[in-house]
Amino acid sequence: MTRQQNTPLSQFVERPSQRATPLDVLKEARRRWLRGERISLNDLAESVGIGRTTLFRWVGTKELLMAEIMWSVYEPTLQEAREKARGTGADYIANICRFTMTAVINSQPLRQFISDDPQFALQVLTSTRFLQERRLNAMKQLLTEEIDKGTIRPELETDSLALVIIRLTETFTYSDLIVGRPIAINEACKAIRTLCGSHPCPPP
Repeated sequence: MTRQQNTPLSQFVERPSQRATPLDVLKEARRRWLRGERISLNDLAESVGIGRTTLFRWVGTKELLMAEIMWSVYEPTLQEAREKARGTGADYIANICRFTMTAVINSQPLRQFISDDPQFALQVLTSTRFLQERRLNAMKQLLTEEIDKGTIRPELETDSLALVIIRLTETFTYSDLIVGRPIAINEACKAIRTLCGSHPCPPP
């Protein structure tokens, strides 16, 4: 009978580490956020069994932690939008934006987050650098793909167009909070089609 080897993997499986990791912090914070709870860094540190100093070393600030949560929710939503959106070229891009904007508006945890502290929430959503960079990179990739296919011929450079579209979607998605106007997804999609080099057309 072959003697069983005691490998590092088998040791971990048999006696998994109980030490918390930065990912554990994100998972716990995300779980609480999805339940509509306010995120307290003190409570979060205690729940994962680490000190406040360690928590801040891992996440930086509460704003950065919240931005990570926002991206963890937005990224799979964007992927789903890309898989489900119909049309080509400008219509495809506009319909992806329609899907993500609708998801944001219908997200109860997000609306609760905004309702609890509108100023902080909007700061996280529209001003946190790395969250903006990730959204911009995702939009630039989408635009580049359609440009390479020859389905759109925008007059703006890709970097500028991506920034304009991101800012436009933010403005229309949070227009009720920013300027006190009703949310207008259809108008946003018309503008996106125009910017991408297509005449507005009805949504699918």
